Amino acid sequence: MTRSSLTQLEARDSFIPRHIGPSESEQAAMLSTLGYATRAALIDAVVPANIRRKDKLDLGQFAEPRTEEEALALLKGLASKNKVLKSLIGQGYYGTHTPKVILRNIFENPAWYTAYTPYQPEISQGRLEAILNFQQAITDLTGMGIANSSMLDEGTAAAEAMTLIQRVGKSASKVFYVADDVLPQTREIIQTRAEPIGVEVRTIAPADIEKLEETCFGVLLQYPGVDGEVRDYRAACEHLHAAGAMVIVAADLLALTVLTPPGEWGADVVVGNSQRFGVPLGFGGPHAGYLATRDEFKRSMSGRLVGVTVDAQGNPAYRLALQTREQHIRREKATSNICTAQVLLAVMAGMYAVYHGPQGLARIARRVHRQTTILAAGLQQLGFELANKTFFDTLTVRVQDAGAIHQQATARGLNLRQIDATSVGVSLDETVTRDDLANLFAVFGNGKTVDLDQLDAGVADAFPAALARTSAYLTHPTFNRYHAEHEMLRYLRALADKDLALDRTMIPLGSCTMKLNATAEMVPVTWPEFSNVHPLAPNEQTIGYREMIAQLEAMLCAATGYAAISLQPNAGSQGEYAGLLVIQKYHESRGEGHRNVCLIPSSAHGTNPASASMVGMKVVVTACDDNGNVDLSDLKAKAEQYSKDLACVMVTYPSTHGVFEEGIKELCEIVHAHGGQVYVDGANMNALVGLAAPGAFGGDVSHLNLHKTFCIPHGGGGPGVGPIGVGAHLAKFLPNQLSTGYVRDENGIGAVSAAAFGSASILPISWMYIAMMGAAGLTSATEVAILNANYIARRLAPHYPVLYAGHDGLVAHECIIDLRPLQDKTGISNEDVAKRLMDFGFHAPTMSFPVPGTLMIEPTESESKAEIDRFIEAMITIHAEIVKVERGEYDRMDNPLKGAPHTAEVVTSDDWQHGYTREVAAFPVAGLRKKKYWPPVGRADNVYGDRNLFCGCAPISDYE
Repeated sequence: MTRSSLTQLEARDSFIPRHIGPSESEQAAMLSTLGYATRAALIDAVVPANIRRKDKLDLGQFAEPRTEEEALALLKGLASKNKVLKSLIGQGYYGTHTPKVILRNIFENPAWYTAYTPYQPEISQGRLEAILNFQQAITDLTGMGIANSSMLDEGTAAAEAMTLIQRVGKSASKVFYVADDVLPQTREIIQTRAEPIGVEVRTIAPADIEKLEETCFGVLLQYPGVDGEVRDYRAACEHLHAAGAMVIVAADLLALTVLTPPGEWGADVVVGNSQRFGVPLGFGGPHAGYLATRDEFKRSMSGRLVGVTVDAQGNPAYRLALQTREQHIRREKATSNICTAQVLLAVMAGMYAVYHGPQGLARIARRVHRQTTILAAGLQQLGFELANKTFFDTLTVRVQDAGAIHQQATARGLNLRQIDATSVGVSLDETVTRDDLANLFAVFGNGKTVDLDQLDAGVADAFPAALARTSAYLTHPTFNRYHAEHEMLRYLRALADKDLALDRTMIPLGSCTMKLNATAEMVPVTWPEFSNVHPLAPNEQTIGYREMIAQLEAMLCAATGYAAISLQPNAGSQGEYAGLLVIQKYHESRGEGHRNVCLIPSSAHGTNPASASMVGMKVVVTACDDNGNVDLSDLKAKAEQYSKDLACVMVTYPSTHGVFEEGIKELCEIVHAHGGQVYVDGANMNALVGLAAPGAFGGDVSHLNLHKTFCIPHGGGGPGVGPIGVGAHLAKFLPNQLSTGYVRDENGIGAVSAAAFGSASILPISWMYIAMMGAAGLTSATEVAILNANYIARRLAPHYPVLYAGHDGLVAHECIIDLRPLQDKTGISNEDVAKRLMDFGFHAPTMSFPVPGTLMIEPTESESKAEIDRFIEAMITIHAEIVKVERGEYDRMDNPLKGAPHTAEVVTSDDWQHGYTREVAAFPVAGLRKKKYWPPVGRADNVYGDRNLFCGCAPISDYE
């Protein structure tokens, strides 16, 4: 037996080889294919020397990798510094019970959290149905015609609603009113969004709305208000509509089970948060916001929308509809830059509604309301005055010394809302018990007691009788069938079985970095010290959270070369938006607020021009050369042309075409010479970490996609985190959240997300990843990502042209293969290849972006050589099938590609009339005989889906 030292034995506990797929011997084999002796030699050939880090990545105390257990223990130490009290703070966030069947089988299940956005509907039917459940629940509860598949949070949803009614409304006014009982954080996000687009935001008392005489294009109401009041806005809506204005209502979903929905009393748009439907508090996120509106506005609605279509055999199928990724099509003319929803959280909230059903939800709501009426009666019996006469779950209590009340509440394990010196807010939720009510009476009673049962016998509902809900909701069988846990468990399993996620197969999407989301990284998300903390809990209760956040910020600063990081943006699109606002603020501080031109290369992500438009910038497109690189001569000419007004350039690096452009430093110098700032889109940071840093080679601002490079899972299309890193000169302009007391710097921009730290509860995932990888591990991950991509490009090059490459035919961390020459010869498109890959058990690469007719492939560092070779085998086999079409051995319309994907029903049917065999359809390679995924539906008909848009569950009559 070979003797090993203790150091050698300990090294084998390292997480690094668990994360990086190919072993050292497999890497050597891939390097041999590429003609390089070492990984270092390959990296020297790929990454331009002039941008390489001159020193090693310095992660400070996290320089050396921790084992999984060591990292978990360190993080547990931070988590233990948090104090988990029962928070009755409200203000849009509530305690909730996540049904354990949902916790285990969705939230903690990689079949759900590692899934990609359902752009390929045939292999996404499970999550599409789950999202449709969410849409249906929102539509029913709000009383509106249609709802989208979720928003980033309530504040963002309200801001999107404001721009929606401005687009579809008939008023020419630029004035927008916000009722003074709207959630403070929502009002702040509205103000942030309104300022750059020239909208004037005014505040109004709810009682004054129905006599408002000033012209406006819309009003935002809260239902119930932040103070708890439940107001009847029927007359106000009639008045506003008569004046040509539109009405947005931010509504509480649980309250809508017992209150008349806004759609029945005049709302044009309803927005809100689904957090209290079984999604943990998580220090503010992630939570699925929602947006519902009238059916006639569906084609102007931002965000994603799940609709119904038919497949190739005429069977019903689900798909994303209408404006899916519209920012990539309409670019600077897009109505929104949002390309990340909160799918995983929307699925949880939708399944909460499925599990409880209409009767269960109403029972929870009635219990919460009954507890609140008992609390109100008891407080009045104790001599306290209530500021609100009507309520659902929230009371505003007049007190002599609010500080003393808060101190007594904290001593009893309760957090109440801090309003002012003589007012305290109390919001009850489904987790409140009789003991909690007794504790509250003890806090306020100062030794006096009340008889809870006696109060219960004497109180009545406390919202206006005219607002009691009478309409039915959640009548579809899905919401009335799965209340037994056994049935729910099987339903969730059946849906998951329909889909392809990372737990089954490689997802080779270019630009999207579908890498390992390690279980050890995911475990802390469900720790109560992270999941059960209210975002407005007192600072002394969130010390551990803040330390973890500060450490993660430092880690990301080290990786990017920037001086400061803000983790507030809760999506990459939000990061772009926030970064551009920071640039604007910087120019304004120098007396150059007129700078409003944003240069964007034609190859850029569609969110770039959409984001620039959202902040009021003028987009000027610069050309790319034949190799896909930014045309520096054209960029220089336009920088000179717009020199006095140049605000910034937005450039993705490595390029959207998957190449390390040699001229990036020159690009930065050109823009800086004309007074502009350089925004480096961090979507491709997976190819830079440890090797190069945008803050060092000329970038002023970058957003990162923690759901790409830093291992937060995609969750079927969200959650995401899109923090921004900035140079020292921009640090003071990073976002605050003044409405909730978070002041990073008085010069900072307003809030861009509803919580000060965005989706805080998933930040431990990235913290764990970096802590377990260490500096050398992160660098190795980047190098292997580049190695894997080049190995795929080299192996596929004899079969498919690689569209863009650097010298020696090398690419960065992704490659684009060109299907257009084959399509010209055979009629086989990139879509046909994408659908055929499903028969092999693979998700398709990115289709038609950034170049129509192509496929962009990114293997990431986490895929093993065996899985990469399996994908290559599939692609080579598909190429051989295309060649058969070219030779006439397969008919141009009747071939395995045009017929793909093949369902089990199709393959086993007695009616088989194709010019290729069933075996070719189902088992094109031998390995599929042992491990086969069957697509649940045939090819979805996109044209039919958009012409016959139907975005809700089928009515009960269809099931009779």
